[in-house]
Amino acid sequence: MHSAVLLIEFGSIILGLGLLGRFAARFRFSPIPLYLLAGLAFGEGGLLPLGASEEFVATGAEIGVILLLLMLGLEYTASDLVSNLKAHYPSGLVDCALNALPGAVAALLLGWGPVAAVVLAGVTWISSSGVIAKVLGDLGRVGNRETPVILSVLVLEDLAMAVYLPIVTALVAGVGLAAGSVTLAIALGVAGLVLFAAVRYGRVISRFVSSDDPEKLLLVVLGLTILVAGVAQQLQVSAAVGAFLVGIALSGEVAEGAHTLLSPLRDLFAAVFFVFFGLHTDPASIPPVLLPALALAVVTAATKIATGYWAARRAGISVKGRWRAGGALVARGEFSIVIAGLAVTAGIEPSLGPLATAYVLILVVVGPLTARYTEPLATRWTRRRGPRGTVAAAGQPVEARPQTPVGD
Repeated sequence: MHSAVLLIEFGSIILGLGLLGRFAARFRFSPIPLYLLAGLAFGEGGLLPLGASEEFVATGAEIGVILLLLMLGLEYTASDLVSNLKAHYPSGLVDCALNALPGAVAALLLGWGPVAAVVLAGVTWISSSGVIAKVLGDLGRVGNRETPVILSVLVLEDLAMAVYLPIVTALVAGVGLAAGSVTLAIALGVAGLVLFAAVRYGRVISRFVSSDDPEKLLLVVLGLTILVAGVAQQLQVSAAVGAFLVGIALSGEVAEGAHTLLSPLRDLFAAVFFVFFGLHTDPASIPPVLLPALALAVVTAATKIATGYWAARRAGISVKGRWRAGGALVARGEFSIVIAGLAVTAGIEPSLGPLATAYVLILVVVGPLTARYTEPLATRWTRRRGPRGTVAAAGQPVEARPQTPVGD
């Protein structure tokens, strides 16, 4: 009887997610907010709480995080990461300073303490690679001059995750300074070792994993990823970081084949992860944190636009391209929820989960809009201003400013 109820509940979840995904695709926006809302509807305090399938959904959610990071790692080679780090690290530092600080300050102002401040800093810092990549494709901007700048900022954020996640894991676990230092040292050592092995022996590793049979390739890559993630977690290093490093280590045809085979699985379990996060958030707890979440969303949307503008300006992109880069970086999504989920699971601050949910819901909806409209709105605003920053009178011509037509 329990097995039948589990199958009915889980089947209903998957069917519902599929219908929500089709609805989102029809109107060309990210399905993440719909998945979160579905979790809120069927979780604690929701319309119809689930019982039998909760443990199964929790396991699926953990696999979803692992696959998200694996697929992200498959997007980049170790040499790409190293070259991006060398060329664009100033942009990464500006990104961290402008976008992590508002989250940390907000947590301290709310009286949540230093651990929650570190967690909320990560929530507001990391942009959603998945949402941004989809938006760039939908808008036809993949070949634009500013797009490599956007991707470089995202890559640097992903690299920072390899250091940040072990720190957060140690903090939310309540370990001491010495144990936390050991955890971080292990994480950095493992990350450095994997990057070295990927650069030096990437072809050997890929040849070992490679197979002409899609079934065998899928089983080997998936099994290796979950195994490494489990070992990483056993060493008190984030399982997500372990999966990310496996993705980096694979390259060439193996990475392309694994990406094609694992994409449907990633989409399935990632959707389950967002539902699981919503299941553990009481909808009644969101209204009290809605205003702080909205204020934080407004501030960090502005700081992300400033980050993209600065990074594109440093790369020599034109003014229009700078605004497009800034608007594209606004969306938050999967990684913000992953970071908040660590704190929620550890019971750090009851209001952190609801605030993160509201924050992501706002920016995952607003992000595609800022990507589309930031540049035309900024252009219209600057055209109305005179040479010294004053607003031009109606009908009065505005002095044109020469611009380098890069990226227009």
